[in-house]
Amino acid sequence: MRQVMDRQLIHGFLEQHELQHTFPNALQERIRLYHFEKGETICTEGEQLNQMYFLVKGKLKIYTVSTEGRSRLLRFKNPLDIVGDVEYLKKNLVFNTVEAVTEGDLMGISYEDITRLAYDHPPFLQFLLEEVTHKFYTESNASTLNHLNSVETRLASYFLSTATTEKSTLFYQEMKTTNLKDIADLIGTSYRHLNRVIKQMCEEGIIEKKSKRIYIKDHDLLRERAHGNIYE
Repeated sequence: MRQVMDRQLIHGFLEQHELQHTFPNALQERIRLYHFEKGETICTEGEQLNQMYFLVKGKLKIYTVSTEGRSRLLRFKNPLDIVGDVEYLKKNLVFNTVEAVTEGDLMGISYEDITRLAYDHPPFLQFLLEEVTHKFYTESNASTLNHLNSVETRLASYFLSTATTEKSTLFYQEMKTTNLKDIADLIGTSYRHLNRVIKQMCEEGIIEKKSKRIYIKDHDLLRERAHGNIYE
């Protein structure tokens, strides 16, 4: 990530997300803005963090890695999700790996500044409590649904969460074999089973494989198969 030295942009994000009264004035002046690129790792499981990050633009994916090296998708983060809140409260190392799905921006505040300037500020503490509660609920829910739902539901949800728009057409651009193997791990299935589900969805007219891309042809049906999207 690279730091963006633009106080006006920071204040713009605070207004956009209605955080002017949530963050005390002194804390607002300590905010740093960071820009990240698609595919960039924000933090890695087991890493030591010294800042709390507030997602103000873009999308992140959260996943854990087993002792065998297999990844398992937990959920996606959208504005105004937080990275490093549980680690701050529990004083633990990073629980899960966070990776950028799109380019975007994070506001960062050091743990030291939060303790010094916001630990006795009720609006900030209330905001933090609500976000942590939401995180535990959604990640626990996603973990459960990952086991209970079919591979089709998991794949449809993954496509909905990671698709981008080009000329009003949604497409998912990760058709290399290595990427598909990674996706199979993330949603908890085999590479062979994943290919069978993709083929079936193509035959049903939900998606289309073309030029190393997957185009979403029937967004409504894909959302129906995703049960509204289990990862968000």
